[in-house]
Amino acid sequence: MSRNKIITSMLVLSAVSLLVLLAFHVRMRVTADSVVVLRTTGITCGSCASRINEAVQSVKGVAATEVDTERGWVIAGYDSKKLKPELIAQKVRASGFGSEIDEVLTPEQFKKITGRAVGQNAASSGGCCGKGGGCGGNRAS
Repeated sequence: MSRNKIITSMLVLSAVSLLVLLAFHVRMRVTADSVVVLRTTGITCGSCASRINEAVQSVKGVAATEVDTERGWVIAGYDSKKLKPELIAQKVRASGFGSEIDEVLTPEQFKKITGRAVGQNAASSGGCCGKGGGCGGNRAS
């Protein structure tokens, strides 16, 4: 084999290896084909909402979340081929809050009811809980 062919082969092999490596590190954007509305108890402030948001967003297959601290709703858009809504409620409970499935909708149904896409009304972070900025203890009821 000539020197040029060896160099070309090594460059091609290096490029392919780099692409394979990058493919493992790039997270594909999850598309929500379902929206679960969870009735959640124990949410008292923005810190609670942030903790729930982090917990739900860590679930593979969740595209967007929002937490309504005033009404006690957790809303998550998710890929129903990758997970069941019960897993999302379970994740909220594991973070210290009571949570049950109230309704499962399509993104189109959610938009028709609310006039917006899920995740466009995401919870703000901030603290209080009457405990100096953090939610202490298990708040589930």
